[in-house]
Amino acid sequence: MKKYDSYKESGIEWVGVIPQHWNYKRFKYCFDLVSEKSNEDLPKLGLENIESWTGKYLRTKGEFEGDGEVFQVDDILYGKLRPYLAKVFLSSFSGKAVGDIFVFRSKNELVPGYGHKLILSKPFIDITNSSTFGSKMPRVSWEFISNLEIPIPLESEQIAIANYLDRKTTEIDQLISDKKALVELYKEERTAIINQAVTKGTNHDAPMKESGIECLGKIPKHWEVKKLKYVVSKVGSGVTPKGGASVYKKEGIPLLRSQNIYSDGFRLDNVAFIAEEVHDKMVNSKVLKNDVLLNITGASIGRVYYVSSQFEDANVNQHVCIIRPIISIINSDFLYYLLRSKIGQSQISLEQTGSNREGLNFEVLKNFNFPIMDKEEQINIVCFIENESKNIDLKILEAEKYLALLSEYRTTLISEVVTGKVKVTVDI
Repeated sequence: MKKYDSYKESGIEWVGVIPQHWNYKRFKYCFDLVSEKSNEDLPKLGLENIESWTGKYLRTKGEFEGDGEVFQVDDILYGKLRPYLAKVFLSSFSGKAVGDIFVFRSKNELVPGYGHKLILSKPFIDITNSSTFGSKMPRVSWEFISNLEIPIPLESEQIAIANYLDRKTTEIDQLISDKKALVELYKEERTAIINQAVTKGTNHDAPMKESGIECLGKIPKHWEVKKLKYVVSKVGSGVTPKGGASVYKKEGIPLLRSQNIYSDGFRLDNVAFIAEEVHDKMVNSKVLKNDVLLNITGASIGRVYYVSSQFEDANVNQHVCIIRPIISIINSDFLYYLLRSKIGQSQISLEQTGSNREGLNFEVLKNFNFPIMDKEEQINIVCFIENESKNIDLKILEAEKYLALLSEYRTTLISEVVTGKVKVTVDI
């Protein structure tokens, strides 16, 4: 991509060099902070309505409480809570910004489209995030932002930059959307393989019989339907250690929470740790090899994975259920696939549509019905699923790598263009 003919030091640490003919000013001389209130009935917008790093408007259900600041078309709404989330919206309608949102209104010298992309750029997000105060709910202050110096191209260049980035990011976003849709198709294909294998087996010529369970249908004639409680020795969750997060350590025994349990593996980058003496007091929720761990509350309900050799010792809190298989009856990873499959997830969903929407009841969980066959066939089914899934998993991995590259390119492109490292021609 083209560069400008000559550059100069801007003296702005987070920007670096800028084109020779560009200017720079403090933020407060380019934007007004809007604090206007109104009793007028206007649509309300909260942080949930702004997509991170893209600035797209997201529709949400429900109504936000509070009056909020009135914003107009072309005002820029900036999420001051946790700036690293990069929630920056260029308004296309009038409304009220509710919650931790600054409303910036461009002054004459600054084109709103350019200002939006500048504020959304990673260097700007990084510098504002570095200034935040508050450990639990970090916020950036107007005092800090207002005194930041920002690069100011000519008005014609600002318009060109805004138009160029709008076009390019739209193209990139479409590629991202298409690739995400492809990943979902791969995942559906993998789910279909799991569903077919654990409910019908791998022998398409096997004689079938009615299972007696509506959501299960026919199963191989030599299979049985059993309640979960007859094939496991434990169904139970843990507790939050006394003292809550204050007793968490930087190292020690992993305390697995719902955010650590995913159906494709454990995510341990944000795992909490507890001291060994705390772990020993929580004897009923110690995790053992071959346990299957199931999220039983909240938005992640139904996510499940099994323990092989990931931990020597671990514990769980009250949001994670330990399901301990009787190994002589049921294989650990086969039980995992049963709970992950449509037959497992549909029973979880059915329970959530009933009276108990807060979480899975242990007694109800124990009475879930599953098809069971001998151990040798269970192992064969697990091997079949894993072999059939290998190629799909590779496709998903490649697609996700491409998605990461596209997102990185989008972020880099915005940053390079708005700070003048890349030249955009005016006659776009």
